[in-house]
Amino acid sequence: MTTLKLLSSMAPRECLTAAIEAFEKSQPTRVDAQAAGGVDVARRIEAGEAVDIVVLADDAIDKLIAGGHLAREGREGLMTSGIAVAIRSKSAKIDVSCESAVKDAVLAAPALSYSTGPSGRYLESLFARWGILDQIRARIVVPPPGTPVAQLVASGKAALGFQQLSELLNVPGIQVVGPLPGEIQHLTTFTGAVTTKSSNVAAARAFLRFAASEAVEVIRARFGMATASRATSLSGR
Repeated sequence: MTTLKLLSSMAPRECLTAAIEAFEKSQPTRVDAQAAGGVDVARRIEAGEAVDIVVLADDAIDKLIAGGHLAREGREGLMTSGIAVAIRSKSAKIDVSCESAVKDAVLAAPALSYSTGPSGRYLESLFARWGILDQIRARIVVPPPGTPVAQLVASGKAALGFQQLSELLNVPGIQVVGPLPGEIQHLTTFTGAVTTKSSNVAAARAFLRFAASEAVEVIRARFGMATASRATSLSGR
C-alpha cells in the first residue's frame, strides 16, 4: 500500500482529516497528515522535509512553487474559508452585522486576538485602513506558536477573537457571533500541491483531485469551508 505524507496549516486540518477518511475507503493509499502553523510548514518544506503533499493558503503555495519546492502540475484549490468572530461563552452577544458594528466592537474590546496567518495579515491592514491600528495595538494578544485564537478567547485572555470559521466551530468555551460582513470579509483559498521530491506523484495527484471534487462538498460544509473556485485550480490535467 502506498503511504503519502501530507503537511498542512491548521485551518484546513479537520476538513482534510475527514476527506482523507473518505478517500482511503476507496483507494489503496494511506495518507499520513500532520498540521502546523503555516509559516512553520513553509519553512519545513524549504528545509527539504520529506513530504508528498502540502496544503497552505494560495499565496504560500505560489511562493513554494516559485522556489522550486512544489510542482505547478497537479496544483488544486481545495477549499475556501472566511473569517468569523468569536467571544467567550456566556458573554453578552455583540453586533457584527456591518462594518461600523465590527469597528465599534474592536474599539470596545479590552483585548483581542487574531492569527499570524493570512487572516491576521488582512485584519491588520483593515484596522490600519480604519485608522485604529496604533490605538488598539497594546490590546492585541498575539497567539503563541501552536496556540489557537479560540483558546485565548475561551480562557478570557482575549475578549474578541478573529479566525477562520473552521478553527472556531465546536470549540468549548466560546461562541461564534457571526462571520465578518460581506463588505469587509476576506476569503482564503487553501490549495494543495505535490512536492518536487515526492516519489508518489500519481497517488498524490489522485488525492488532490478527490479533495477538490464535489464528492467532498458535504465534508467542506461541515467544517465551515466552501468549495474553492475552479479558477484557482492549475492542475494541468
